[in-house]
Amino acid sequence: MLVALLLSVLLLQPSHQQSLIQSLLQLVAEGGVQYNGEPADRVTPLPEYDFIIVGAGTAGCTLAARLTENPAWQVLLVEAGRTENYLMDMPMFANYLQFTDVNWKYWTEPSETSCLGLDNRQCHWPRGKVMGGSSVLNYMIHSRGNKKDYDGWAAMGNTGWDWKNVLKYFKKLETFNVPQEDPENMHGFSGPVSVSYAPFQTGIANAIIESARQLGEPIVDYNGVSQIGYSYLQLHLQNGTRASASRSYLHPIARRPNLHVKKHSEVDRLLIEPTTKRAFGVVFHTAGRKYRVRARKEVIVSAGAINSPKLLMLSGIGPRKDLQRLDIPVHVNLPVGYNLMDHISMGGLTFLIDKPYSLIFSKIVDNTSTFVDYFRFHRGPLTIAGGCEAAAFLDLKDPGNPDGHPNLELVFFGGSLVSDVLLRKNIGMREDIYEKMYEPIEGRDSFMVLPMLLLPKSKGRLVLRNANPRSKPKIFPNYLAYQEDIDVIVDGVLKAIELSEQPALKAIGTRLHRAPLPACKDYEFGSRQYWACQTRQFTFTIYHYCGTCKMGPAGDPTAVVDARLKVHGIQGLRVVDASIMPEIPAGHTNTPTYMIAEKAADMIKQDWSIPTT
Repeated sequence: MLVALLLSVLLLQPSHQQSLIQSLLQLVAEGGVQYNGEPADRVTPLPEYDFIIVGAGTAGCTLAARLTENPAWQVLLVEAGRTENYLMDMPMFANYLQFTDVNWKYWTEPSETSCLGLDNRQCHWPRGKVMGGSSVLNYMIHSRGNKKDYDGWAAMGNTGWDWKNVLKYFKKLETFNVPQEDPENMHGFSGPVSVSYAPFQTGIANAIIESARQLGEPIVDYNGVSQIGYSYLQLHLQNGTRASASRSYLHPIARRPNLHVKKHSEVDRLLIEPTTKRAFGVVFHTAGRKYRVRARKEVIVSAGAINSPKLLMLSGIGPRKDLQRLDIPVHVNLPVGYNLMDHISMGGLTFLIDKPYSLIFSKIVDNTSTFVDYFRFHRGPLTIAGGCEAAAFLDLKDPGNPDGHPNLELVFFGGSLVSDVLLRKNIGMREDIYEKMYEPIEGRDSFMVLPMLLLPKSKGRLVLRNANPRSKPKIFPNYLAYQEDIDVIVDGVLKAIELSEQPALKAIGTRLHRAPLPACKDYEFGSRQYWACQTRQFTFTIYHYCGTCKMGPAGDPTAVVDARLKVHGIQGLRVVDASIMPEIPAGHTNTPTYMIAEKAADMIKQDWSIPTT
């Protein structure tokens, strides 16, 4: 991309050349500041630390920052990936990172009931392999979920996880820059993570919000008192750029002497004393060298909902029969890898428009003023998070109740599958299907809506493929196992179509792209049966994997960790990330993961008699 920009400078008028050159110089300067702002890679780790944190993703960065607030504690943060850089933090290019080495590039196993229109009937499951983890790959959406989610966690026996107790951590993590009134004191204004609207909205987003008003729907702060309604997206943005976990939590403390970071380092297994059942360290490798490092106090696994259960199972913590089959010595028999949850939507729901409002990639990159706007002023269309602009949270079971528990989210994009050649490759859509349905509208202005299932009944699991730490696990998401899940998504399609018929969207020429999916030709286009068929064909993950190390009390046979996130039956070991969620929240999972880590840091300090703030 930079080469293309430099070449384009030569073709510009002198005044435009100067603007673009200034922009590129500013890019280099800011990129250098960011590179130097990240904690350095520790060449040789110490033989022993107080705490070892596995994974520098959302949770790991948060924990590393909070635990090293105690200068007496030495902390090692181990990350498999590399340094985050400034280009990764350009919001519009979020989906492009999935094609790079900062993505673990997981796939689900081939399915007979979902992902049927995708390559080999498999869904792509991207995960971040970089400082900041998936907060560097995601679409930056700031969403807490619903208070009923957390009251539900507490009702399952997880003391201290009710809404009243977790709200203070949601407030603690954020600096809320959204222009909303906060009469109920629901937000924080001095936390590490910057939250704002994108500095730029397309005419599509504005028409969506106005159409919602015309439909009688409330326009809300969905992280405030009432979640039900429509809104522009609240995003993890700092001055128009991605506010990742690493930038938010680690950069401000990069020179803290009691924090050591080991990058490009994959943990092979946990060290567990077989008699006392105590975790006392980790084994990891980097650049062909193996390290064995001990933990004086605790090992904390924050490797995410795929790699955390994988590491536990490789270390002898998991389903006994599965581990014995792979000749892995069993330390404790726990249901690791079960309770796998995700948010999914039906893909491909496309609306054509007559106005030139779409985020068409070729037009954006051919316009040098777009880059000048972004690199010099951090504004313009490149500040839109992967093309996502607005959302609606709806309770279809209890419509009209402002205190409802939403089971559906509509996510609105300022473009569609035809707006960016790589978008369909992100999801793995079969080329023959794309050519039939979408190729005829390439180059035309359009937008896309994802009707997203928020409270899925269907749950899956992941299992080890073998005992090799380098092998990827087998992922069985078990999508759409319940008819109720399909029904909610189909209801969401119909809600999106209803919205498209309101005057504000009609004024820009909005109409449904009516191209039937070949595999669904036996159903009348637009019928519930047709949309149900398309849901099974175009099953799109929203990348919200969680639940595989479920939190629950000792008497819960489905639980892996307790309410203080300690692994049942093992001393000195916690799991702190999205894998501990007992039920998936009715929102995006990145912000709840920050909350989990903030709360965990306080619990760890309390357990070691350190004052908390």
